[in-house]
Amino acid sequence: MKKYFKFEEFGTNYRTEFMAGLTTFLAMAYILFVNPSTLALDGIEQLPEGVTRIDKGAVFTATAVAAAVGTLIMGLLAKYPIALAPGMGLNAFFAYTVVLGYGIPWETALAGVLASGLIFIVLTVTGLRQMIIDAIPGNLKLAVGAGIGLFIAFIGFQNSGIVQNSDATLVQLGDLTAGPTMLAIFGIIVSVVFLALGIKGGIFYGMVLTSIAGMVTGLIVPPSGIDGVVSSAPSVAPTFGAAFAHFGDIFTIEMLVVILTFLFVDFFDTAGTLVAVATQAGFMKDNKLPRAGRALFADSAATVVGAAVGTSTTTSYIESTAGVGAGGRTGFASVVTAGFFILALFFSPLLSVVTAEVTAPALIIVGVLMASTLKNIDWDKFEIAVPAFFTIAAMPLTYSIATGIAIGFIFYPITMILKGRAKEIHPIMYFLFLIFILYFVFLA
Repeated sequence: MKKYFKFEEFGTNYRTEFMAGLTTFLAMAYILFVNPSTLALDGIEQLPEGVTRIDKGAVFTATAVAAAVGTLIMGLLAKYPIALAPGMGLNAFFAYTVVLGYGIPWETALAGVLASGLIFIVLTVTGLRQMIIDAIPGNLKLAVGAGIGLFIAFIGFQNSGIVQNSDATLVQLGDLTAGPTMLAIFGIIVSVVFLALGIKGGIFYGMVLTSIAGMVTGLIVPPSGIDGVVSSAPSVAPTFGAAFAHFGDIFTIEMLVVILTFLFVDFFDTAGTLVAVATQAGFMKDNKLPRAGRALFADSAATVVGAAVGTSTTTSYIESTAGVGAGGRTGFASVVTAGFFILALFFSPLLSVVTAEVTAPALIIVGVLMASTLKNIDWDKFEIAVPAFFTIAAMPLTYSIATGIAIGFIFYPITMILKGRAKEIHPIMYFLFLIFILYFVFLA
């Protein structure tokens, strides 16, 4: 084992790698509860006609399985201390744009995730993925990340009751004295304190304390006995195989845009995370990441597995930097993290105490972290600022990640051509321009 993971070369040992794997797990364990809550549209009472609510227990198991499988492949094949799980932003797009916004059944949405994962594998194996990444301008990549951050935060504010509907102004400040809203505010404050103090796993610990506070105040019904904490893993029967059964439903313009969005966001989410973690750990050589193909394969394979069992797109997690900071340098740390995700399967009863008010602070804090990319956008160039701003603003305002991407990608070639910079536009961007024009023509 030591020889396979090259412990001596990286100056590490079993204890260091184990603690690094545990640290990464604690930093991202919140996804086990946030993902089922998001995909099940907790806090949303009215669903589109013909759309049912996905089973939370099945999603919990699917989340843990996808995370464990993806992280294990990353550790054993790519040998990197990088963990994977269903991505924040991608799960919000799945739930709030595809299912709630478009009225597409979750079964068909899972088929779209499966298709994107299969395409991702082909693009990775053939090397086309890098060409497509290079075709998208960096400023638009940054804008998409920031826009998704604002969208996720908006959902968090809405689910917490801090922001509510208004017939006069669309949105307004909610009743901050309401019990559930006060609980969510408590969760935000606690999470901010933890993260400001540099405590790894601050989001997860914030959710734990918020749940406890909810039980103490009577806002959340506490679990009864050991069965309320530990049990066998929930069955994935309600979601297992749905992606395959409904694969024939994806051949529409609407689903084409959905699949492209899954692909696009996962493309850059994964690439950005891999580079960030690899840079921190000192893996980059001549500005290139060794075994990058294997790492990308782990990501795409995990997405296929996740879709098959019942969850949205699986991607690499930036929280892996917590494990690297704790000394993790080899794939053994990822093997440890995968082991903890498997162990977590037996704690599904805790879903009952992780309510929408408990997960809302996590959505808001993750939104803050994602919005940090705003600082790197070239705002001084008007031809860049316009599509970037439209991308960012449209996501929360239209309640759709896909719409934000579409508007930004339509305006980018227009402003660049008007500024005399047409030669800088990659042909792929013109193709995407036409795709998104069709998106508005047929779906608007």
